[in-house]
Amino acid sequence: MAGRAAEIRGLRMQRSRGRRTAPAVAAVLVVAAFAVGCRPVTITGAGSPDSKGVRYAPTTPAPPPLGRHTPPAPARHATKPRPARTPHPATTPRPLMAPGSRGAQVRELQARLAQLGLFGRTPTGYYGSVTTTAVRAFQRRQGLPRTGTVQPAAWRALRQQTHRPSRTQLRPPTAQPIGVPDPRCMRGRVICISKRSNTLAWVVDGRVVSAMDVRFGSQYTPTREGTFHITFKSRHHLSTLYHTAMPYAMFFSGGQAVHYSADFAAHGYRGASHGCVNVRNKKALAPLFQTVHPGTKVVIYH
Repeated sequence: MAGRAAEIRGLRMQRSRGRRTAPAVAAVLVVAAFAVGCRPVTITGAGSPDSKGVRYAPTTPAPPPLGRHTPPAPARHATKPRPARTPHPATTPRPLMAPGSRGAQVRELQARLAQLGLFGRTPTGYYGSVTTTAVRAFQRRQGLPRTGTVQPAAWRALRQQTHRPSRTQLRPPTAQPIGVPDPRCMRGRVICISKRSNTLAWVVDGRVVSAMDVRFGSQYTPTREGTFHITFKSRHHLSTLYHTAMPYAMFFSGGQAVHYSADFAAHGYRGASHGCVNVRNKKALAPLFQTVHPGTKVVIYH
């Protein structure tokens, strides 16, 4: 009896010790679960609140695993950034006229420049070095780039400052502009001859009726200057001194006369006369010969 009683007390003590140990074990496991933090932990067994068990979830993120860190893989569809576009420089507009150009527009350009005193020749319709120099002078006056070519801006400015050239201005009868006639030529009917411009102008009461190119005597046989009058005319004259033809001769001072010269028509200013006033345009001289009479005033000046 005494032995059985001792056995029963031993069993009771084991059960009591088990009840006291279970809560402590559960607390240790909960702390371990918070420390690990990787996934929920389920605790079952004796001393649990119920037979189904309790699930505990971590409240803080888990620390990264120890070891080598692997960088994230680049995106498959990543595109390279495009370089910034550089703006194209502004293109210079194509010139309307430039050296080497020909035609009616070039002739108009030259006539308009002549109105401003920048082109001192007869318009030819060819854009050469003289025209280039005149265009640069106009561009400098306007504050435009001095390219020597006619850009749209320069052409607009030139047209605004000049008037539409007349037929005579576009195709003048002389290679050089006549200029302002001598004051002695401004009254009556006068053959007005300028050594400066190498021109002869038929002036009636201050108005130029016709004009033509002329050349003069050489330094050894110079053409006289001053005021004269026609003494006589000869349609088919032949020089008795030089034995050369002098068609449409109009004598004004001794043996010096205004007449047509075939040599002047053929060779231009490379030659000279023996003192006469040579004319190379026979068609222009013929009507003047018919109009002029003895006594008509002749003025030759430089």
